Amino acid sequence: MQKVHLIAIGGSVMHNLAIDLHLKGVKVSGSDDQIFNPSRQRLEKYGLLPTAEGWFEDKITPDLDAVILGMHARADNPELKRAQQLGLRIYSFPEYIYQQAEDKQRVVIAGSHGKTTITSIILHTLQHINRDFDYLIGAEVEGFERMVKTSHTAPVMIIEGDEYFTSVLDPTPKFWHYKHHIGVISGIAWDHINVYPSLEEYVAAFEQFAEQSPKAGTLIYSSDDPIAQVIGNKERADVNRIDYVAHPHKIKDEQTFLIGPDKQEIPLQVFGEHNMKNIQAAKLVCLRLGVTEEQFYEAIQSFRGAANRLEKVAESEQTIIFKDFAHAPSKLRATAQAVKQQYPQHHLVGCLELHTFSSLNKEFLQQYYNTFKAADTALIYYSPETVAHKKLEEISPEDIQKAFNHKNLQIFTDIEALKATLLGQDWNDKVLLMMSSGSFDQLNLEALANQIITSV
Repeated sequence: MQKVHLIAIGGSVMHNLAIDLHLKGVKVSGSDDQIFNPSRQRLEKYGLLPTAEGWFEDKITPDLDAVILGMHARADNPELKRAQQLGLRIYSFPEYIYQQAEDKQRVVIAGSHGKTTITSIILHTLQHINRDFDYLIGAEVEGFERMVKTSHTAPVMIIEGDEYFTSVLDPTPKFWHYKHHIGVISGIAWDHINVYPSLEEYVAAFEQFAEQSPKAGTLIYSSDDPIAQVIGNKERADVNRIDYVAHPHKIKDEQTFLIGPDKQEIPLQVFGEHNMKNIQAAKLVCLRLGVTEEQFYEAIQSFRGAANRLEKVAESEQTIIFKDFAHAPSKLRATAQAVKQQYPQHHLVGCLELHTFSSLNKEFLQQYYNTFKAADTALIYYSPETVAHKKLEEISPEDIQKAFNHKNLQIFTDIEALKATLLGQDWNDKVLLMMSSGSFDQLNLEALANQIITSV
């Protein structure tokens, strides 16, 4: 039996990796200074929840086969220092995943937006046709108990590739470590300003990803994303280059249909121009993996999206409420436009929380110019305490107003005031779209949605 210790076990991917190792018979231990739900509940379910929060040097023993280092562990972490002193094998989780998948065909989905959904569609399709595969994905997907699976039997691994840095010991993008055979670039829009201070540095990470495409490998890229197109169009010896645009589709009676090869209409449970691009990218990957078009079109009809990606929270005859894991400018624009196009007769109320380091950065705010135009009414919430906690320069409502350039924009710094404004609306023939990578200061969105629905 192997023994593996995870430093920062509470992370969204790290705790799933811990569960995967446990289910394979590995003896797993771990530590973290803070563990929140759902990580806490899921670790507890499998008997993997540390008995106390914090870092404990005595957990690092010479008999450990490996130590896996989470992204949020710092250089002065006492467990990391002890592992280094003992000369133990220390992996970042991308390095460990590659080690588990070294002998498999590796598909890596990269991009500033869309990568979670593209990966989810591929997973859903392969499961639908009973293929054996391993995977790593950054969100929960219906029909999958966990977000990481590694095995000795699967011939292929599908990986959502993140451009964020690997670990405190390795300031390189995670997706470089997976060494793809099939790579996807869904689009490139500057993000993670805390680690990529300039657009040029951000783009360079994707350029190197594309350069890693091996001979006889495949690079699939969005041709209507200008930066992805430049990178994808570059000649690379013996690399298959495949560009894509949105899959042909139509909207009829607030329902989206794909237009199939013989003009047949294939009903979908997801919508939006950006999702039609995601579907096309996933389809191209699936075809490279031996899935037939017929199998793909059959599977896509039951795909309901990844968790928190344009997910319907509540609905009545008068009102529909969605939530979306959107925070970057490109994601905000795509999501708001998708909802407006799907429900053109409804008044769209868009509500965005500025929560990430980039979105709360005074200089980066200008990237949001005109990205919220699809919303008839735009509401923005941010916490000045979060700005201070991230040690950023103070921003004002006037800064946000100028950056977004929306005539019907309201800005809130008090969550109760935002909640009161939402509950005070007339919700007849309206759609509410709540967007954040945070939690709106622990706002119970499901309870709020039910209050809105029952008030109409």
